[in-house]
Amino acid sequence: MQIDDLPPLREVIARHGLSAKKQLGQNFLLDLNLTARIARTAGSLEGFTVIEVGPGPGGLTRALLAAGAKKVVAIERDERALPALAEIAAAYPGRLEVISGDALEADYAALADGPTRIVANLPYNIATPLLIGWLTLDPWPPFFESLTLMFQREVAERIVAKPGDDAYGRLGVLCGWRTEARIAFNVARTAFIPPPSVTSSVVHLVPKAIAGDARVRDLEAITKAAFGQRRKMVRQSLKSTGVPVETLLAAASLRGDERAEQLPVEAFLAMAKVLRG
Repeated sequence: MQIDDLPPLREVIARHGLSAKKQLGQNFLLDLNLTARIARTAGSLEGFTVIEVGPGPGGLTRALLAAGAKKVVAIERDERALPALAEIAAAYPGRLEVISGDALEADYAALADGPTRIVANLPYNIATPLLIGWLTLDPWPPFFESLTLMFQREVAERIVAKPGDDAYGRLGVLCGWRTEARIAFNVARTAFIPPPSVTSSVVHLVPKAIAGDARVRDLEAITKAAFGQRRKMVRQSLKSTGVPVETLLAAASLRGDERAEQLPVEAFLAMAKVLRG
């Protein structure tokens, strides 16, 4: 697939010596059909600023620009990739801003310029911390209109898990509280250079306009207690919160013999509000 007049990604990687570094969590996605599909999954990009983390040689960057993004802000820690990204910037004048730095330290709200989406093939070693950082922003709803992100399949299943699922846990509660999340499609290991050890998945998350007065830190405290001893009944596991268990159970209309993986998000929110009180 040819989406622009720039050279094929394999040529770009070879010319700039961009062998993937394991310590940076790099797995380059070279199939421009797939990068274009990720861009489409994010929805319309016309008039949007798109923030991308870990662009590497720029396969997804090119797809985002070709899909009509008003501007792409790409955060790249690997200085070896900067010349390749500069070539893309020259091909799309005024539409690509490259920031050399650590994605975990970026002020993402400050990078937003008008309607904003975050789209990224995330480095796997920082994917979950980045997601949690974006989902625990206050105030809420946040500055971004959606997140379209690549994760290891196991992490993606935790993000979209519902009560009763084996993968349901603290991450599923947080994502279920603040977003509508779905797995858009899977990506085989062979699509990457080098191939990762597991299948990957693209997840699309849209923030909910949340009402209520639960606080992130209170929800984190409740879920930490409940899932920290997930094989125990909540009457036992919730004792570590320091709040009378009967008060928590009453707030969530629970009997106490349930286990954490059975509880809906609403039950955790109800108990979190007790902590706030």
